[in-house]
Amino acid sequence: MGTVVGPGDAVAPIARLEEQELNDVVDSADVVDDELVEEDDELADEDAADEDDIDDDDVDLSTLEEEGEIAADYIEGLLDIADLDGDIDMDVEGDRAVVSVVGATLDELVGDDGEVLEALQELTRLAVHRKTGVRARLMLDVGGFRARRRAELAELGRSVAAEVERTGEPKKLRAMSPFERKIIHDAVALAGLRSESEGEEPNRRVVVFPVS
Repeated sequence: MGTVVGPGDAVAPIARLEEQELNDVVDSADVVDDELVEEDDELADEDAADEDDIDDDDVDLSTLEEEGEIAADYIEGLLDIADLDGDIDMDVEGDRAVVSVVGATLDELVGDDGEVLEALQELTRLAVHRKTGVRARLMLDVGGFRARRRAELAELGRSVAAEVERTGEPKKLRAMSPFERKIIHDAVALAGLRSESEGEEPNRRVVVFPVS
């Protein structure tokens, strides 16, 4: 797709595209991306249940595959605009489509602590929503960032749960995204403890509690 450019050069056109896409797609009275974040957070906070508990019979596989194809086309367009190389893989995990971009030089699309990746995921969801009329819960991964982050957070959740069980004192974690909080909730639940999210975005965080 051409010469790979540096982080600043790559993110700038994406940032301009983000602004254009959001102005075109999101009405000021109906901020779709905020609703999507809230929807994911509710799934994480209601009962901290594992996603495997969702009834797959209620999930239309063909719909998820369609979402993945739309998302892949959208991401491919972004890669072309940013002049970045990357292969796109599509999959379905549980009740959501998963689109992964793999390549050697994709740090620009992840950003500090995944901030750019989160923005791109919301834009991709908006693109799918515009095509299908249905709010998508698809997950976007770049360069295996989410897979690595999932493993790190699962270990953090287990470590914090062990600490809380040992001390008997609640433990408050740093602010995290809905994706990150969900992983912590699951790890804590598997350890037999309880966790809740508190605060408002973007400062919403997990608090782990000892057994009552």
